[in-house]
Amino acid sequence: MTPLWIKNPLGIFTANDLDAGGGLVVSDGKILELVPTGGQPSSPATVFDASAHVVLPGLINTHHHFYQTLTRAWGPVANAPLFPWLQNLYPVWARLTPRSLELAVQVALAELLLSGCTTAADHHYLFPDGMEDAIDIEVATVRAMGMRATLTRGSMTLGEDDGGLPPRTTVQSPEAILADSERLIRQYHETGDGAVVQIALAPCSPFSVTKEIMAESAAMAERFDVRLHTHLAETIDEEDFCRSMFGLRTVDYLESVGWLGSRTWLGHGIHFNDDEIARLGAAGTAVAHCPTSNMRLASGTARVLELEAAGVPVGLGVDGSASNDASNMILEARQALYLQRLRYGASVPVERALGWATRGSAAVLGRSDIGQLAPGLQADLALFKPDELRFSGSHDPVAALLLCGADRADRVMVGGSWRVVDGAIPGLDVAGLIAEHSAAARKLVAG
Repeated sequence: MTPLWIKNPLGIFTANDLDAGGGLVVSDGKILELVPTGGQPSSPATVFDASAHVVLPGLINTHHHFYQTLTRAWGPVANAPLFPWLQNLYPVWARLTPRSLELAVQVALAELLLSGCTTAADHHYLFPDGMEDAIDIEVATVRAMGMRATLTRGSMTLGEDDGGLPPRTTVQSPEAILADSERLIRQYHETGDGAVVQIALAPCSPFSVTKEIMAESAAMAERFDVRLHTHLAETIDEEDFCRSMFGLRTVDYLESVGWLGSRTWLGHGIHFNDDEIARLGAAGTAVAHCPTSNMRLASGTARVLELEAAGVPVGLGVDGSASNDASNMILEARQALYLQRLRYGASVPVERALGWATRGSAAVLGRSDIGQLAPGLQADLALFKPDELRFSGSHDPVAALLLCGADRADRVMVGGSWRVVDGAIPGLDVAGLIAEHSAAARKLVAG
């Protein structure tokens, strides 16, 4: 293919110190070169005029639950904190079907893509009867949408009758979990630059799995060289549960099951003390910061600047669409900026929040081929056009994306291919998808 010069953007954020004021050249799915301000490409290239666009690396979502798009803004849990929220929703989610999951994943991915997201991590831990192929459904949908994903094979083993939160109908035996985990890794996990689908292992949380499945998952992850993911330190209730059930604080629990290492990333990571932050940093354990969900459930505020100072990789996650109620990565970066300014002050830069959504999130997922603009990296790009009324009078086009509330990308490229054009996903019948997905959502809730 002829190289493509994305020329002279209105603004550009590279997530590093490289000069790309004149744009960048894409060839064979990768970034061939960055063009400095006032410069020209080193070889001939077709031109895409980006003078009306702000260019970012494709945004990366490190924590989501795609299936939850079916239970957004559900009245009985609209005003509930985490544990009651879960206890009310588990019986609803237990009615998930293969088709309703497929629709939920399509909706989540479409929303993410339209918000400038090119790579997403999903944490799927629900496998009621008939849903044994849930991850296979996700793989097919990700590939059809043309995105990248880290799909985590979640699990729950600790039912209500064993002192956990989930109902018995949603838990599985350790043998079934481990057998399916190995199958999925062997069948779908890709390695190396440009990987489209990767598999990780993800026992759900301390209050829904046994220590044994945590330890066995860690051993399997080591054997197959895949990553580990779980919820941790999201709420004080979880801390209390760990003390009561295991006699340990959350990070002690993590270490006791072999998870305190650089293979692991944690959803939320709010309630850590100074010593625990230092231990996480020394181990290289990463955190997916989910600001909107944390505010929605009143869970607390992650100590992101302190985590990073200790050496903890930090990225962003939109979390499930029943505790965020949206799947929008550019808005999540805005929420992260504002929530962290509330904790640390107004000097937290816009660029730092964009860094969490790009380079930081790539590090959380263990990837060095995405998340920034540099020669040799994947050509995953998000282009925003700040021409709506909300941007009128703005002066710094990069800062305006967050400060003025950009919520939709005009163009999105994944691996050198345009996946969003003029604010739409080519070939996707959005109206039809909404109609079918909404009907599935009503049926799920109604039972």
